[in-house]
Amino acid sequence: MTKVLHPRVAILAVLCSTAIAFPALANSEMSFFVTSVGKGNGADLGGLEGADAHCAALARGAGSTRSAWRAYLSTTAPGGDAGVNARDRIGKGPWRNAKGEQIARSVDDLHSEGNNLSKQTALTEKGEIVSGRGDAVNMHDILTGSDPQGMFSTAGGDTTCGNWTKSGEGSAIVGHHDRIGLKDTRHMKSWNSSHGTAGCSQDALRKTGGDGRFFCFAAD
Repeated sequence: MTKVLHPRVAILAVLCSTAIAFPALANSEMSFFVTSVGKGNGADLGGLEGADAHCAALARGAGSTRSAWRAYLSTTAPGGDAGVNARDRIGKGPWRNAKGEQIARSVDDLHSEGNNLSKQTALTEKGEIVSGRGDAVNMHDILTGSDPQGMFSTAGGDTTCGNWTKSGEGSAIVGHHDRIGLKDTRHMKSWNSSHGTAGCSQDALRKTGGDGRFFCFAAD
């Protein structure tokens, strides 16, 4: 015998199933996030391979089925040889955050003034906002090692904490995910190339407003 639900019960059941489906849908569309946690050892991420693996692990934990996750990080090479550009690692786009909001249509759009990156959209894989300037704890420094166009830096000195293998001396270029800085300058408003860190340790990263987080993009 088929049991007929009371209309109110049926409506409640539909609402509950919809509420459960929405996060799953968002996670299936997610192709960009800020890591909810760093690797815990300052800017020593285990190189690009270790950073990519961290992106993939966090994405899987959030329900993503995508496999080709890449950290938005550049590297440098000794002797004047060309390094790796963050913009060349992340696929072609478009990219969406954990809530399904489009961040950018393409690589060029991502590196233009028209991208949709802000504190409200640069969410973690869990769909959470990362605290920034003006909050009780500022964590807006996001590791990139890049110039504004997503290329490896030619500024000289250490700009990648030894290509993401150092947790002591050195420095790395960071961007501000909230696009706000102490000074109202172009660099302080840059999501990917604001300034260098005070060092490569966890404590040094925190001194300038970060904790070892980085951007992750789905390249597939």
